[in-house]
Amino acid sequence: MADKVLDGRVAVVTGASRGIGRAAALALAEAGAHVVAVARTQGALEEVDDAIRAAGSSATLVPLNLTDWDAIDRLGAALNERFGKLDILLGNAGVLGALMPLAHITPKVWQQTLDVNVTANWRLLRSLDPLLQRSDAGRAIFVSSGAAHKARAYWGPYAVTKAALEAMVRTYASETETTPIRAMLVNPGPLRTAMRRSAMPGEDPETLRTPEELAPHFVRLSSPAWNETGRLYDFPSDRVLNFRAPE
Repeated sequence: MADKVLDGRVAVVTGASRGIGRAAALALAEAGAHVVAVARTQGALEEVDDAIRAAGSSATLVPLNLTDWDAIDRLGAALNERFGKLDILLGNAGVLGALMPLAHITPKVWQQTLDVNVTANWRLLRSLDPLLQRSDAGRAIFVSSGAAHKARAYWGPYAVTKAALEAMVRTYASETETTPIRAMLVNPGPLRTAMRRSAMPGEDPETLRTPEELAPHFVRLSSPAWNETGRLYDFPSDRVLNFRAPE
């Protein structure tokens, strides 16, 4: 039986139907949280709900396209009406975009990658910050990538949007530093996910770690005992990294 370190806490998880989001939603539920699982497809969410119920916990399913800005605002209003607070926001949903030279990216692909990886997470913060402020220990956690720092050829939209996401979360951490809210970034590193398969089709997935191995760290970062903010947890090295500004 998992320790119920999140007993009585409410957690929103985006991209909860598969991969990292699914594993994180299950881990948070097993730790006692009521998970508000957000994803695009009802069917996949129902499978997550079955797994959460099998673990003895409960979930609320929210089929939602994160580029539907009005729906994100309605989510905040509905959570306010039902719970009056939010303890954990896990912004996991993301898209890879296209792997090609920057000059070849279509405006549509650029905008879509920006919308999902950056703007949707800002809209979530905008909608849910008042509820996080009402928690005794609000936790905002966002999934980033090593791509944000490597600036590798052909990874432009993904790298640019993850770098922007990191700047946004660090800004939010600074703005909430004197409150009970803690804001963190997570670099999962190479994991056995559909996005990784799409990016690296020739790679043997059996050589990679799994989302289930990462999931317990989301519980740790979500707990009231966690006190770091504005930093990045790097799963490959199992270290919390500071961001240093230029001298």
